[in-house]
Amino acid sequence: MKALLPGATIGIIGGGQLARMMTFEARRMGYRVSVLSPDRHAPSVSLADHWVEGELDDVEAAQRLAELSDVVTVDTEHVPASMLARLEGLVLVRPSASVLRTVQDRRVQRSFLDEVRVAQPRWSPVHDLEELEAAASKVGFPCVLKRAHAGYDGKGQRIISEASQLAEAWDSIAGGPAIVEEFVRFDCEVSVLLARNPAGEVRFYPLAHNTHRNHVLRTTVAPAPVGGEVAQDGFELAATIANALDHIGMMAVEMYLVGGKTLLVNEIAPRPHNSGHYTFSACITSQFEQHVRAVSGLPLGDPSLPRPAAMVNLFGDLWEHGEPDWSQVLSQPEARLHLYDKADARPGRKMGHILVIDEDSERALATCEAVMARLEAAADEEHEA
Repeated sequence: MKALLPGATIGIIGGGQLARMMTFEARRMGYRVSVLSPDRHAPSVSLADHWVEGELDDVEAAQRLAELSDVVTVDTEHVPASMLARLEGLVLVRPSASVLRTVQDRRVQRSFLDEVRVAQPRWSPVHDLEELEAAASKVGFPCVLKRAHAGYDGKGQRIISEASQLAEAWDSIAGGPAIVEEFVRFDCEVSVLLARNPAGEVRFYPLAHNTHRNHVLRTTVAPAPVGGEVAQDGFELAATIANALDHIGMMAVEMYLVGGKTLLVNEIAPRPHNSGHYTFSACITSQFEQHVRAVSGLPLGDPSLPRPAAMVNLFGDLWEHGEPDWSQVLSQPEARLHLYDKADARPGRKMGHILVIDEDSERALATCEAVMARLEAAADEEHEA
C-alpha cells in the first residue's frame, strides 16, 4: 500500500494534548487533520481543519470522522476497540482495533505479555473477593489490586499490605474484573518509546527515567542514567511487544528497573506518551512527527537526542490563585514553556510542561526543579498579597 503523503487527512479520535501536538506536527508537514471530540474547546480543536462533535464512543461521529480522513488514529487507548473494528471497514485505522483490544483489559494485556515471554510482575486475574483472597495469598503481600478496565494515573488501584485490607480494597474499586499483582520494590521507573511503521521498521528513543507524584508522571530525564546493557534490554523487550502486536504508530512501554539490571514490564501505551513530550524540541524527530510518519506509512525519522533533556509537568494546582507568573520560566534562557491550551485548570490535571536541554542531564533536571520552585513561590506570594 502506498504511503499517505502531505495533503492527506489524518483523523484523530480524542482532542487532548497528545492530539494537539500531533496536529502541530501534521499541519507543519502539510497534512490536514480532523479531530473527534465532545468539546469544541479541547486543546487540539482550534488547530484542526475539521472538528467532528461527539463522545469518544460515538459510532456515528466516528464514521463521520472516517469519511473525512485517509487514516484514523487515537490519542488515548480508551477508545472502544469494537468501534475501531467497525471503522476498519471504512478507512485505515492505526493502531488497529486488535492492539487496543489487547491493551484495554489488564487481564488480556498481562496474558499477552506472558505469551510473548516478556518479564513482568507476578499477577493473577480476580473476579470476586474470594478469588482476590486466593490470588493475594499466591502473589504475596504487599500486592496491588487494579481494575481490569479504564485505570490510568493510579486510578482504580489499591495497594494491599495485609489480608485484613482485602475486603475494603475490593469495595474501593467497586468490584468487577480486576487483577492483583506483586508490589515491585524497584530502583526506578523507565519507559521505552518506539515507533513502528507498516513495513516493520522500528526506531527507538533513548530510555527515559520517570518520577511520579500521586501516581502521575512528574518528571522525565533522557537518557536515563542506566547502563547500555539495561537500555538494550529495554529496546528488545519493547520491540518484541510491538512486533507481536503488529502495532503501527508510537508506543510507550513502561518498565520497572529492579536490582540494577532487571526490567519488568508494567504497562503498554499504544500512542505518543507523556514521558516522550521532551522529544518535542529536544529530538531530531519528535514522537508526534514520528507517529504521523508511522500511521501514514512513511519511513521513520531520526529519533536521536543531540543533548540530554529534562521535563517537568505543570499541574492545575499551580492555577489555584490565578494565572501563574510565567516570567519565572521565560526569564530562564534554557527553559522552554509548553502550555496545552486547556481552559479548566483542575488540581492534578496536566496543563503543560517545562523542558530544559543541557549537556548534563542532572543539571537539566535541577534547572527544571528550580524554575518550578520559583513558579510555586510566586503563586504563594500572589495569594498572600
